[in-house]
Amino acid sequence: MKKLVLLFVFIQGIVNAQTLYFPPITGNEWETMSPESLNWCPDSLQALIDYVGQNNSKAFIILKDGKIVTENYYNGFLATDNWFWASAGKTVTAFLVGMAQQEGLLDIHQPSSLYQGEGWTVCTPEQEEAITVWHQLTMTSGLLTDGVNLDCTDDTCLQYFTEPGSRWYYHNSPYTRLDKVIEGASGITFNQFYNTRLKNRIGMNGLYLPNGYNNVNFSTPRSFARFGLLMLNRGIWANDTLMEDQSYFDAMVNTSQDLNKSYGYLTWLNGKESYQLPGVTVNILGYTLPDAPADLFAALGKDGQYNLIIPSQNMVVIRMGEDADGITGLVPTILANEIMRRLGSMDCNITSTVQLQNWEPQVIIQQHQIEVLNGSLEGLELYDLQGRRIQDSSNNTIYTSGIQSGIYILSMRSNHGTKHQKVFLQ
Repeated sequence: MKKLVLLFVFIQGIVNAQTLYFPPITGNEWETMSPESLNWCPDSLQALIDYVGQNNSKAFIILKDGKIVTENYYNGFLATDNWFWASAGKTVTAFLVGMAQQEGLLDIHQPSSLYQGEGWTVCTPEQEEAITVWHQLTMTSGLLTDGVNLDCTDDTCLQYFTEPGSRWYYHNSPYTRLDKVIEGASGITFNQFYNTRLKNRIGMNGLYLPNGYNNVNFSTPRSFARFGLLMLNRGIWANDTLMEDQSYFDAMVNTSQDLNKSYGYLTWLNGKESYQLPGVTVNILGYTLPDAPADLFAALGKDGQYNLIIPSQNMVVIRMGEDADGITGLVPTILANEIMRRLGSMDCNITSTVQLQNWEPQVIIQQHQIEVLNGSLEGLELYDLQGRRIQDSSNNTIYTSGIQSGIYILSMRSNHGTKHQKVFLQ
């Protein structure tokens, strides 16, 4: 059976290599593709580039068929500069766990303590043994998340809350302990495993560095893009098959459990019936990115570190940068959705030029409603700070009756572009 799987992967790699370009793993060579060859309007693309730059971005790259369509750097940031991936690095960890399993170093359905040692939590031995590597990959460890530092990896911070697999909750600590799982299973450091299994084989730079309790990947934006291209091709880089276990890859980029259908193995999914975000204990109906293709999957990180992979379009979209004035957060969706909405309107036959900088909306907050006075709007949406869409409207007025007081993000879309503004509802 394993021979048949390897044969399938080999054949698939040959087929995909005919349609995807892979840059050399050394040097700076990377072929480009003109926007005109995709029938993208130059003005619309420039408006998107400007929009991304106006939102505290450092880098913005679009790959099509593996080739660079646009590559942009902002505010003095250079192509050779390193930037942090934040939680987008979680998807890399999931990929490395899969590589460790295909080498026979671990089994994700075995207790995590088998690899990182007993006593990594303060649970009873029976409770700890019930937590498998799979639970860490799917954010269903059942460990305590209320009233503790969600990044703390000390055993005293990892307390029993509920049965593993019975609740989905975005908890950094159990995820970070996967580094110890890989180290215990392989006998080398996490960075050594990362370098030899992944980074060196696809030409990335950078490394994982400790940041408090967290272990964070820092690299150039092109390295970030290389990983996205690898994921687009299902773990195969040109003629080098990194991910031989395609069943693991399929599990990684599809719904991993029924608690949050938009989450695979440390990877965010689009096109599902509902999603759940960090800090939220209920599911929200609809796509994670409603204006993006349904087959999109992504590595998402704090402050808007985006690695958006769209298989149906052979496309990878990279954004790295700082918090976009409060519209990003831990797992940002608002800015990512707007980028994807604009990308969907690049065709010269269906779009018009957008001049974002010429539009300054005037927002009036009254009792039970928010009104935008100047400009005819195509859409008005209200989000909470976790990225949940609370209310929307197809005109200039959105009604807020029944919405709790607090700070929200108002997204305003017109033929002049899209702008976001924080609003306080009393």
